[in-house]
Amino acid sequence: MPTPQQLEEQLWKTIESDRTVMLGMVGADAGHTRPMTAQIENGHGPIWFFTTTDTALVENLRPGAKAYISVVSKGHDIWASIHGTLALANDPAVIDRLWSGSVAAWYEGGKADPRLALLRFDASEAEIWEDGSSILAGVKALFGIDPKKDYQDKTAKVA
Repeated sequence: MPTPQQLEEQLWKTIESDRTVMLGMVGADAGHTRPMTAQIENGHGPIWFFTTTDTALVENLRPGAKAYISVVSKGHDIWASIHGTLALANDPAVIDRLWSGSVAAWYEGGKADPRLALLRFDASEAEIWEDGSSILAGVKALFGIDPKKDYQDKTAKVA
């Protein structure tokens, strides 16, 4: 059974390798969640997102904005809901560190593009689930054994 720390490590590895998450803001004017490419450094947060100034995320961004991320690993073995704050962080040093050819393809003016926006997500808490569906769980259910008991050890709430 994984410890909460192991699940947290798996979550960071998932974000770093898979990179696609669903990002949304809390509040009526925030709109829907949207798929975004996440970037992290050194195996942990903050989580960075390049976007443009004309997106609903940026247009509705306020100081201290509450936001959330939904993560599903490519193999569907890790699932997570992460809550935190979202802020505009157009720090040229961070933009330089995170800049790549795949990011550049979206901005005609490069790093100086006036529409470029870099968002910083600082996680405050996460709930993480390790995949609990397995052949073993199905077999247990056939024999009247409750698979939910085993699954309790495959979830974690972490700060």
